[in-house]
Amino acid sequence: MKWLFAVLFLFFLNPACAQFKVGEDRENFFRFGGRVGVNINKIEGTAYSKGYHFNFQTGVFVQINFSRKLGIQPEVNFLQSSSTFSDDATEVYDDIFRDGSQIKAKMNYLEIPVLLNINVGPSKRVKLQFGPVYGVMLNESVDSLLHNGNIFKRNNWSVTGGLWLQLPFVNLSGRYKYGLSNLNNTSNGYAWKNQAIQIGVGITF
Repeated sequence: MKWLFAVLFLFFLNPACAQFKVGEDRENFFRFGGRVGVNINKIEGTAYSKGYHFNFQTGVFVQINFSRKLGIQPEVNFLQSSSTFSDDATEVYDDIFRDGSQIKAKMNYLEIPVLLNINVGPSKRVKLQFGPVYGVMLNESVDSLLHNGNIFKRNNWSVTGGLWLQLPFVNLSGRYKYGLSNLNNTSNGYAWKNQAIQIGVGITF
């Protein structure tokens, strides 16, 4: 009996270690949380500069784990995307870039990724993620007197993949997103595709 009390005493004396061990043995069926981070994006295509732009992102998620290895993670994210048009007058749409100046655009999006989570290793701490992303543009701002918006399509599809690190209470994530939809809503016929590197940190309950 004294031995049993000693074991229980050590167990409650170090609850963080005990929690880690329990987390190693099982995967919660349902979890939820939030995250914030940076959205490092660029738009590929004629009329755009090649560099990435730093913007923000924030959102909430739920995790539904069907087994020790597989689960899904739907999210609702709000993020900002931006771009700088090229100043090369031979490559740009004349109606927007007639003076060859650097014109910038900013777009706010509501995105809904549905990710497949695959646990990597026995710890359940590292998850491989990939899946489709549906985006709806809430508003756009174009730094041009000739166009006050409406040069980007409102809806788009992307695919994303990356890693999720689940620490006790805190989550870290890194993803690469590749746009499948042509964002160009003008009549110039160019294909504009969005790409982004997304890095986030958050909390998981």
